[in-house]
Amino acid sequence: MRVLMLSTPFPTHFTPMVPLAWALKGAGHEVTVAAQPDVTDAARGAGISAVDIGDRFHGLDLLQRTLRPGVRPLELLGPTPPEKMAGATKLWEIHARYLLDAYLEFARDWRPDLIVSEQMELTGSIIGKVLGVPSVQHRWGVDPLSGPSRASARDFLYTAAHRLGLDGLPDPDLLLDPCPPALRHPSASPGAPIRYVPFNGVGAVPEWLRVPAPEGLRRVAVCLGHQTLVLNGTGLFRTIIESFAGLEGVEAVVTAAPEFHEGFGELPDNVRVVEPVPLNMFLRDCDAVVHHGGANTTMTACAFGLPQVVLPQLSDQFASAELLAAAWAARVLPEAAPQNDPAQVRAAIADVLGDDRYPKGARELYDDMAVMPSPARVVADLELLAA
Repeated sequence: MRVLMLSTPFPTHFTPMVPLAWALKGAGHEVTVAAQPDVTDAARGAGISAVDIGDRFHGLDLLQRTLRPGVRPLELLGPTPPEKMAGATKLWEIHARYLLDAYLEFARDWRPDLIVSEQMELTGSIIGKVLGVPSVQHRWGVDPLSGPSRASARDFLYTAAHRLGLDGLPDPDLLLDPCPPALRHPSASPGAPIRYVPFNGVGAVPEWLRVPAPEGLRRVAVCLGHQTLVLNGTGLFRTIIESFAGLEGVEAVVTAAPEFHEGFGELPDNVRVVEPVPLNMFLRDCDAVVHHGGANTTMTACAFGLPQVVLPQLSDQFASAELLAAAWAARVLPEAAPQNDPAQVRAAIADVLGDDRYPKGARELYDDMAVMPSPARVVADLELLAA
């Protein structure tokens, strides 16, 4: 079976599909990713064949040009309310219309038996219908985006689909959903379960990771992603680092690219700043995670059964954080003012470490995810679909 994978041009949109790609390859199927270089770099790094379609996207440029120095998106725009969620995905409708012909040309030449797209790549179902092969959409995790944006996408892509002989934007033949039931957004249509297998990129195991935390010392991972730092997040990191001062029996491991380290200032004795390490490499030795609510970080923390402190910054991260809080798996600071206050961040970290309800809620999410069918089991369903 030949499987074509498609993704919008952010590597983090693609990486939730990597374990499924590995499972398909392990079952003897041929997998190729067709995308812009932003994604094909990540695909090849994960050992998956890829073909470049179009130029590099440089997605963060769209946000950087609107920001004043030292001001991050949350401070400028505030939290994203539900009524504005559909507008957050308009870019991907435009992207689909511009790249549809190029994707279709490649797909006609390559002749896939199945097309798998992540949740915001809207061309997959169109190409599938045109070629007469089934299409699958794979969610990143918590999905407050697809439901509100579907009506807009149907309208925007109607003429593009109609020119290809279709009655508008078709639905995928199968929707794969790695979200545990407690984190499924009310606007998200039902999907078939697939277990989330953490993959946060590739990297070497650093020397410090080979030494476990001393007995009785609780380790907290701080990972807000490269995007948060690029979008003027250095001040937020300084606040989080300062918040660990005075937390007895706690060690913080802060991951950040080296070029940002100098901006963090003097570190408390219990804070270690390290170069980025894929989260799945070291979360098993942690007791909690502080993060920005990105889909991959959220799902990885849940897959390790860890309580979380979530400081959301953009679009879908706010809805994801709300659901984590409702499940008693996280403390959430959704606005800039409390995020910028070390005392409030410190209190949130102390809560998730000291209140038994948070580890219990996190463990329940872990248990629900553990019984979902693995990507290897889902391959059998995809084989039947393609047949």
